Amino acid sequence: MSIFETVRVAIESILSNLLRSSLTMLGIIIGVAAVITMVALGSGAQRAIDEQIDSLGARLLSIFPGQSFGRGSRVASANRVSLTVDDYEALVRDAKHLSNVVPEVSASRQIKFGNKNLNLSIIGTTPNYMTVNGRKLLQGAMFSEADLAARRRVAILGYSVPDNLEISAASLVGSTITISRISFEIVGVFDEVGSSWGPSMDDAIFIPLTTAQLRVLGTDRLRSLSAQVSEGTSAEIGMVDIERVLRREHKIRPGADNDFMIMDRRQFLDMAQASTDIFAYLLASIAGVSLLVGGIGIMNIMLVSVTERTREIGVRKALGATRWNILTQFVIEALTIGILGGLIGIGLGAIGAWMLANVAGWNVYISTDAIFLAVLFSVGIGLFFGIWPARRAAQLDPIDALRHD
Repeated sequence: MSIFETVRVAIESILSNLLRSSLTMLGIIIGVAAVITMVALGSGAQRAIDEQIDSLGARLLSIFPGQSFGRGSRVASANRVSLTVDDYEALVRDAKHLSNVVPEVSASRQIKFGNKNLNLSIIGTTPNYMTVNGRKLLQGAMFSEADLAARRRVAILGYSVPDNLEISAASLVGSTITISRISFEIVGVFDEVGSSWGPSMDDAIFIPLTTAQLRVLGTDRLRSLSAQVSEGTSAEIGMVDIERVLRREHKIRPGADNDFMIMDRRQFLDMAQASTDIFAYLLASIAGVSLLVGGIGIMNIMLVSVTERTREIGVRKALGATRWNILTQFVIEALTIGILGGLIGIGLGAIGAWMLANVAGWNVYISTDAIFLAVLFSVGIGLFFGIWPARRAAQLDPIDALRHD
């Protein structure tokens, strides 16, 4: 019997027991669909983090208030230590290896627009905030140095604020919003950035630093500073430069600990990426268990099929079919079930990934590697769990098989 004839007989056998074959495929379908969806979710999250790392580059540092040590005990930074506008000005003036420094002063305030009242984070910063942090505008324009110098009451809304106000971003530009009973002109709306590290900036309102400091928040204490290291300078040299300036400003004695923290922004994203990888591996492992169960189902059904078709096998051997013919037929049946289940699973997994992207708004990415691995798993499972039943069928004695009822 030729290989093509063997394939034809195997497919006819599957079609003659279509319901049983479909139920056998179910475990493979669910497993492959779960693998495709979960790997797409993990890959999408990783690509989003990679894009943010690329946009930040290797030259962006964050500076936070640290902790002070006194009399052998640690004192909370809120009581003893803070970053101030003076620190920002000192870095701009004296740091030798920084191309940009961005201050951020922040506090929650009540905002009002029409009959809507919200409690949002108000962030005072400088015009170079957008460039340094890789932000883009959805509508309008960033406030200018002239706005900063004149302490103008202008505001940039985070991406989610228009949705919270139930008004389109384009309609808000040029309108007036009230922050702590002070009217501000909305001059722009930021594009979406998400919250891969720290609190989400999409729910914040940005105003000039001087306006925040003297009109709204009434403080010169900064939540943080962002510093961009000059081109061609390593992050480590930038950290040393920042440390030199701030230790002098804070009058820290030689040998004493810093009362501020300097962190490479990429560290936050690397931690997020590690968490995402663990999550993706965990979900893929769970989906792998489903594939294993599907493979066991294939083996069970093929063993039942061998038992049911013992007499048929005996007839075929009596007519000249070799062990190889019988072995090939049952292996092809198992492979066909595995491959068809894998292809259907890939389709369902792609639909699941599409729903996560368009309904839940998650980042997903289906790679060709994931599809290739899914097909490889399907073939491997069909082959691995089909060989034993196929060998059992091939080893049947034709006389005993013909006597089987």
